[in-house]
Amino acid sequence: MEAAELPAFPAPERRLHLGALLAREGLLTPTQLERAVLEQEQNGARLGEIVVRNGWVSSRDLARLLAEQHGLEFLDLARTEIDPDAGRLLPQKLAHRYHALPISFLDESTIMVAIADPTDVFASDDLRLALGLNIRLAVVEPGDLEQAIARLHRSEVEISEDAPEELSPSPVQDILEEAATSTPAINLVNSIISRSIDDGASDIHFEPQARGLLVRARIDGVMRKVTEIPPSLQAAAMSRLKIMGELDIAEKRAPQDGRVSIRFGGKPMDLRIAVLPTTHGEQAVLRILQRASGRLGLAQLGMSGEDEDAFEQAIRQPYGGVIAVGPTGSGKTTTLYAALDLLNRDERVVTTIEDPVEWQIPGVNQIEVNARSGLTFARGLRTILRSDPDVLLVGEVRDEETARIAMQAAMTGHLVLTTLHAHNAASSIARLRDMGVDPGLLATSLNCIVAQRLARRLCPDCREPYAASNAERVEVGVADMPEAISLYRAQGCLRCAGTGYRGRVALYEVMPISGEVRRRLGSSTEEIFAAAVEGGMTTLRQDGLRVCLAGISSLEEIRRVTGDRLA
Repeated sequence: MEAAELPAFPAPERRLHLGALLAREGLLTPTQLERAVLEQEQNGARLGEIVVRNGWVSSRDLARLLAEQHGLEFLDLARTEIDPDAGRLLPQKLAHRYHALPISFLDESTIMVAIADPTDVFASDDLRLALGLNIRLAVVEPGDLEQAIARLHRSEVEISEDAPEELSPSPVQDILEEAATSTPAINLVNSIISRSIDDGASDIHFEPQARGLLVRARIDGVMRKVTEIPPSLQAAAMSRLKIMGELDIAEKRAPQDGRVSIRFGGKPMDLRIAVLPTTHGEQAVLRILQRASGRLGLAQLGMSGEDEDAFEQAIRQPYGGVIAVGPTGSGKTTTLYAALDLLNRDERVVTTIEDPVEWQIPGVNQIEVNARSGLTFARGLRTILRSDPDVLLVGEVRDEETARIAMQAAMTGHLVLTTLHAHNAASSIARLRDMGVDPGLLATSLNCIVAQRLARRLCPDCREPYAASNAERVEVGVADMPEAISLYRAQGCLRCAGTGYRGRVALYEVMPISGEVRRRLGSSTEEIFAAAVEGGMTTLRQDGLRVCLAGISSLEEIRRVTGDRLA
């Protein structure tokens, strides 16, 4: 078939130099342009690569100017619908090789192809031959292109039995490559897991309904429908999940728990699988634990400067208790692991007891609870305390015995980090008292309590600014400011799947146990809260309003997450 009549590139004499375009747009100062050209002459790197690597120009702006330089159209893939039939004309390996993706048919003989590098003339010629169609090129941002290719081909999955040496002997599933010999049920399950992980899910729910299996994923803390599995594949899909978790596929009346190690995008992670019988059949919930990227340093948690100083002061004490409180999935373990990263030094013995061990840390002695063998939190704690630890992390305080042992350890020369389910910092004291821990023991053992929540981040590509109303100015605490205040709200685009949100930000309430707060630990929750606020504590609501004013999240999201409890 003949090549497109429209030239892929204009004649060279019509092109402006990229440096001139960058200077014309005001994206580079003369000094930066001079440094970039000098670096280009010294190492032969492309000018565009240099300015992006140095952070002077965004990859989006560079792609837009490259399109102009070569007389091509610039497309924002985050706002462009991709025709799957067009995209799959180019195999995934070729798409990655040529950094190209067909996105739509222009007519019966012409197809629009998104490319990242318009200077690669040979790639455009190869694309014509590979597709067998006339092509019209459009320049896109490289990062968006790679995401679009991965998203289009993510249903191509494979099972791999070769576990890398650093992983446990659990079965390892490679979820990214195509498996021609897989059954439809295996392909379907792997495709759902792949898609959910790619979308940033923390949990995947397979929920039996009267007409099949509903699949939903928790993304950024909110449930989102993924797909529906027809009744003809329901049993096979559930059996596949059980086999992955090494569960009994014949047992359908009793709850079961399992675990499987996987690799996704070359990164190891774990799936915890819980199976539970329901009215319409068995339900399975997969918790995704991303071991490679789950841990953050203290500086990356997102605390305000005052809260970070108070928290660091508490964990740097030689002994005492530091408790992270909040609902399930609020990031408590991430906060305590950030503390462990700071405390993990050669001169300290650091030991953890967890259910399960979520991330492995070199230099830390990590123990996993095993109820079947009798290794509970309480029993493990007693043995650990005879093993000369300096720092002890207890995954969760669930009962009176564990709470009492942990607090006594904090009083007798150990630094104890643990988590607890409570609404906020002040109410955690009542929770511990309800477990039977004496207020006097709490007063002598606690250093600090940190309450936290996770709020969704506004998508930076589609968030919309608006002028705050008078009521909103009062709510966020800027009613007395004379100037106009801009807040942001969610809109929705392809990059955020139309939700207006992408990623999450942590909200913190750090309550040091000192002064009037320590004296009131036997009082009501309201009195403890009032004493903490009077002492300068920033509440969860106030911290949420801080990120709202910074344009990180919306006022609507902060209301949803913090509610009205002791705001």
